[in-house]
Amino acid sequence: MALFDLLGRRWAMGVLWTLCLHGPSTFRELQHLCETISPAVLNQRLKELQEARFVQKTPRGYAPTDLGERVQQQLVPLREIAQLWARTLDKEKNLAATDARRSAAGA
Repeated sequence: MALFDLLGRRWAMGVLWTLCLHGPSTFRELQHLCETISPAVLNQRLKELQEARFVQKTPRGYAPTDLGERVQQQLVPLREIAQLWARTLDKEKNLAATDARRSAAGA
């Protein structure tokens, strides 16, 4: 699906999410809010999100469209699942590290 192709690109969801949370932002503000995004990637994602009608350029900066806001709202449950998944993986990693330390101490 074209939607998943677009949103699966590096930083696409992050840019949309940031605009939905922080409101209209200039390119520099958005780059600062996204922290590690490069200017080239940000520029490309903004173009793609505008072509998809998820983001628009306004006098105050880039802003999500109504459609972009709706897409972001559909992603909220995925965020909750992603956080649960990350906690599960962390627990498993911590258990494995504890087991490795116990094995090394007993060796």
